Amino acid sequence: MSYFQHYAFAFMALHSHLLSRVTGIDSTESQTKVLHFNKNDARCSDDRHFYINTTKKNNLSCSKTTENLHSLDVLEISSKRLLAAFPLDPVRENSVRTVKNCVFSVAQPTPLKGPLKVAAVSKEVLEDILDWDVSAAETDDFIHFLSGGKLLPGSIPLAHRYGGHQFGVWAGQLGDGRAHLLGEYINRHGERWEIQLKGSGKTPYSRNGDGRAVIRSSVREFLCSEVMHYLGIPTSRAASLIVSNEVVWRDQFYNGHVKKEKGAIVARVAKSWFRIGSLEILASFGEIDLLRKLLNFVIDEHFPSVHASDSDKYLDFFSRVVTDTANLIALWMSVGFAHGVCNTDNFSLLSITIDYGPFGFMESYSPNFVPNTSDDEGRYKIGNQANTGMYNLDKLREALNPVLDTSQQLSAMQILKGYPDMYNKRFLELFKSKLGFLGEDAGDAYLIAYLLKLMEDTQADFTMTFRLLSEISVQQLQDQSIPQEFWALQDLASHKLFSDWVPMYLLRLKRNASDSDKERRKRMKRINPRYILRNWMAESAVRKAERSDFSEVHLLQRVLSAPFQKQTEAEEAGYASRPPSWAEDLRVSCSS
Repeated sequence: MSYFQHYAFAFMALHSHLLSRVTGIDSTESQTKVLHFNKNDARCSDDRHFYINTTKKNNLSCSKTTENLHSLDVLEISSKRLLAAFPLDPVRENSVRTVKNCVFSVAQPTPLKGPLKVAAVSKEVLEDILDWDVSAAETDDFIHFLSGGKLLPGSIPLAHRYGGHQFGVWAGQLGDGRAHLLGEYINRHGERWEIQLKGSGKTPYSRNGDGRAVIRSSVREFLCSEVMHYLGIPTSRAASLIVSNEVVWRDQFYNGHVKKEKGAIVARVAKSWFRIGSLEILASFGEIDLLRKLLNFVIDEHFPSVHASDSDKYLDFFSRVVTDTANLIALWMSVGFAHGVCNTDNFSLLSITIDYGPFGFMESYSPNFVPNTSDDEGRYKIGNQANTGMYNLDKLREALNPVLDTSQQLSAMQILKGYPDMYNKRFLELFKSKLGFLGEDAGDAYLIAYLLKLMEDTQADFTMTFRLLSEISVQQLQDQSIPQEFWALQDLASHKLFSDWVPMYLLRLKRNASDSDKERRKRMKRINPRYILRNWMAESAVRKAERSDFSEVHLLQRVLSAPFQKQTEAEEAGYASRPPSWAEDLRVSCSS
């Protein structure tokens, strides 16, 4: 039995101690070289610190207009702060090689070959984060800038050096093999955001890759990063999706069937792209001064609750990351999200969701759901994500050891031992909310576990079971009069023990203080989405996009920007209906 099962971890572990009881029962040609915009390089001072994380908003701001920019000519972007903070790779070429004693390498993007098309943009990211009017996306400058064809003054494109444990094995140097950090932007709210291109060509970290990304994976990343935001889950954001007719060859399922696909670039933004592997590579190579420098930078910029002068600041940082990671994974579980590749190089130090690859939203409930066909052993199955979180945090702890004294190292181990309780507490809070519970009740964990076991036995749809429990009335449940359109509950009701669970559930709802059935349903609908990015929905959009039809990408953008609200066009598209039969055969791999 794993360590986590003692702490009621994950879906399976949460109800494992109950199983014995329940189971008996527009286009333009791209240039071939990188161009530069001409503009006055007037920008805010780069020597301020902007302390921003997901829980505290910075009050500082530059003296900027409150109007969004219609042209990129006046966009103020800079790599200055990162260049000043860390030593750079002295070799200035994109040749693949082992890199040491630096955090970044300068690497020029390789522009996509035209014709190019802006397939989709996030209006919210452009206007609320980057201060661009969405109309700027119609300009040639926009297309060239976010496809790697032009650079703004102040932008020195960087590729980040990091390592990582992949599927439990130290992989050594990894790094941004097809991503370029264009620079930082400070918006009118005083928030500092890093703009990065994915699929923009080779870097020193490309290993055997070609530096490209294909439409198939780029559509999925663009859509998922945005829906995760609207689901309330910390995540990187996607600004744009630019596609081309450039040929990219991929063996999608690693079975020898190489096929021709089209290239694409996603422009994505985050407060920081540093991850656990960013620290691991420095510790592994014995670059301890640089490890300390990177830690100090991350703490100063992104962890305002950690005092830079405190001798235990690295412990405080570690404690914060442990807590935030437990919260993030519990949030993933609450919407049935499986990341697919939970390697340490894909785990953000800011505890946001990054690097969307072979992810999947679970449909029929199963703790053994594995979205990634490349994960033969099911290491990253949904029911093991919390365990994986602790494994990754332990690797972070090991990376911190060189800057901790003996006493602090022991304290770090104690901090990590608290992770199971943190995760379990947050998991329970979220699932109590999903079931409409108010207050505390000793039997809540049992009721949740009982329901999950019924769902597993009947293969009930995860998302729609909770959503339809949000929509059905107490009276209908009491009478066990379930409307036909409540298909997920119809499946659940086929279990012989459903009639035992319902009275217990209704009795628990009665114990909600000062509550009504109307308020209960209203509250539950705010936390249980009606729409998620199911694999078949993403696949349908991808197939159309590969034929240069982006209508379903745009439809999914609209629908998934309000996943908790019932929408006519979503219902007509079948997004809340039983998945089509062809969806059962869909597979997703690491190939992208």
